[in-house]
Amino acid sequence: MSSSTRNKIAWVVFAFLAIGVGLYPVLYWVNSEPFGLLLSKTSALLESQLWNIGFYGHVTLGGVALLTGWSQFSKKIRARNLKLHRNLGKIYVVSVLISGICAVYIGFYATGGLIPALGFISLGVVWLYTTLKAYFAIRAKDLGLHQGMMIYSYAACFAAVTLRLWLPLLTMMFGEFLMAYKIVAWLCWVPNMIFAYFWVRKKGISLV
Repeated sequence: MSSSTRNKIAWVVFAFLAIGVGLYPVLYWVNSEPFGLLLSKTSALLESQLWNIGFYGHVTLGGVALLTGWSQFSKKIRARNLKLHRNLGKIYVVSVLISGICAVYIGFYATGGLIPALGFISLGVVWLYTTLKAYFAIRAKDLGLHQGMMIYSYAACFAAVTLRLWLPLLTMMFGEFLMAYKIVAWLCWVPNMIFAYFWVRKKGISLV
């Protein structure tokens, strides 16, 4: 198999996962009973209006970020319709700002205590920081810094995908949800950022 074919397959898988998980939050809206990660929350937390705003704001706008962000890496879209690229980018940034702030807030209430809380709060902060850096870089017409920070930003965003890939595997491995959740709070995004680091280096992008 040629490298070109492998790259095309990787791109299709990448887009498929981003779109699939990006649409996943719809299930939280159509299910009248607690669903998914909500099953691990206490009844007191589920009754909190502020926490619910944070949770649904995070998963909904995070889904929008996943759905719009993957297209930002398509050279064809940029070349054929730069206006669409820019508009999708604006939607992505706004979605990240809202979802990221919500993520930091609900991170303090993460199931399992301090370890997963620190993991998810750190992810939210990294996501917000890299996205804002990417936005201000393009405003300053620093294309290299913009591209590099967008890679880091979407690597953080893609944690929503890797979490859903790792969590069932870790749950089966440890035979319990709680230990798996503590690990996945870090595993869902730290390897993504390492991958982003080497991707940025390979592209020769300077972030200094």
